[in-house]
Amino acid sequence: MALGYLALVLHAHLPFVRHPESDYVLEEEWLYEAITETYIPLLQVFEGLKRDGVDFKITMSMTPPLVSMLKDKLLQEKYSEHLEKLQELVEKEIEFNEHNGHIKYLAEYYAQEFSETRQVWEKYKGDLVGAFKKFQDSNNLEIITCGATHGYLPLMKMYPQAVWAQIEVACQSYEENFGIRPRGIWLPECAYYEGLERMLADAGLRYFLTDGHGLLYARPRPRFGTYAPIFTETGVAVFGRDHESSQQVWSSEVGYPGDPVYREFYKDLGWEADYDYIKPYIMPNGQRKNVGVKYHKITSRQAGLSDKALYDPYWAREKAAEHAGNFLYNRVQQVQHLAGMMQREPIIVSPYDAELYGHWWYEGPQFIDFLFRKAWFDQDSMYMIHLADYLKGHPTQQVAIPSQSSWGYKGFHEYWLNHTNAWVYPHLHKAAEKMIHLSTKEPEDELQLRALNQAARELLLAQSSDWAFIMRTGTMVPYAVRRTKSHLLRLNKLYDDIWAEQVDSGWLEKVEKIDNIFPNIDYRVYRPL
Repeated sequence: MALGYLALVLHAHLPFVRHPESDYVLEEEWLYEAITETYIPLLQVFEGLKRDGVDFKITMSMTPPLVSMLKDKLLQEKYSEHLEKLQELVEKEIEFNEHNGHIKYLAEYYAQEFSETRQVWEKYKGDLVGAFKKFQDSNNLEIITCGATHGYLPLMKMYPQAVWAQIEVACQSYEENFGIRPRGIWLPECAYYEGLERMLADAGLRYFLTDGHGLLYARPRPRFGTYAPIFTETGVAVFGRDHESSQQVWSSEVGYPGDPVYREFYKDLGWEADYDYIKPYIMPNGQRKNVGVKYHKITSRQAGLSDKALYDPYWAREKAAEHAGNFLYNRVQQVQHLAGMMQREPIIVSPYDAELYGHWWYEGPQFIDFLFRKAWFDQDSMYMIHLADYLKGHPTQQVAIPSQSSWGYKGFHEYWLNHTNAWVYPHLHKAAEKMIHLSTKEPEDELQLRALNQAARELLLAQSSDWAFIMRTGTMVPYAVRRTKSHLLRLNKLYDDIWAEQVDSGWLEKVEKIDNIFPNIDYRVYRPL
């Protein structure tokens, strides 16, 4: 009998970036990098665990934009070409560094890695959603949903229909792709406001996640803090993020990913190789970019990029094993302490962005692999568990009202509403009003129905929290601004054309091909509640 439980939760999300109108758009590579460095490595970990008889349990959100992009044939073809270029580059590197022993060793390491990536990609015929579903069907992976386009729900609560559309369209999309309705939801940015749980209950959702202070400041205060879920009055459960386990991974000061032996993210061959040599592998306009081949380790916090030592995958893997053991030891100690104090089995909820594992922290998937193996073979005090399974085994919990919160900077909404992005929201609110107005219209013909559905897509895409986030971080800002404006302009044109009964069929067809997310959307989801 376990003394307590650990729930590892990964949030797999990328904004919807798909540009069939252009041969090359840099932002599409966000997806290709995540496939190579996070999603396929996670699948390799899962396959290895299954092969070796480890009955692992992990929860993972797969947001509707990510699922849509992973299933898109155009993006699958582009990714295959991207991977082919990577393989060509490392073969060239092996030959170029014939007399540079360590660099050649690393180039050969990457050649093997990219070859294995290709094998997984071809094994599943590019269908990574189906690959992850296989592990859900075996009850090893619990896939949950998110907002339809990761819209920041507290900042649209004055339009309940807009919030409902984000939730219900997400659930419908999940059902289309996984065959069942989702049981849980990762609220976009873990952002909660009081009353949201009523819509989650109406959508059939059983639980959601919030940051730790969303639970700690609930009314009344939860007796067990973040180490047990609470039930809202609607019956929807709330799990809170555990601060201690999060800090060990996330913290820039003491977190594992900053260890000197791990691979340095910011030193990439695309910026360092001779220009004429690397030109075929950078942007078509000749601008340098990360190509995904990195030869150096973090070395130290004080070392500048020019002072980084060469990376060694062997020692980095050994360090990942050490860190996994340390993480497990600390969680076991935490569970043993809490169990004696609580007189019941605590649950430690450890949520992270999935892209941390592999993309930002190259050795992250190895860490997960070692963690599950050590948890399975080396101890019996703590079980890994799915959140839904914990609720089944613990059907009685304290009833409370969570506190408004997010997992962003300062814990509330400031990161998504500030001087860099505040201009967006009046336009989004006006667009929501227009969409709600459009939802009352019955279409005159098939063309008008298509226009109404496309208007719904454009509003959802404009509402993505990623655009406001990017504006705040100061990276790729022109792209985020352009995306926000383009979706709003398309919605405004559709609104005017529909009421004027003058829909431009040629223009609509073009927009449908570009913004083709949610093929089965029904604009009536915006009708007044």
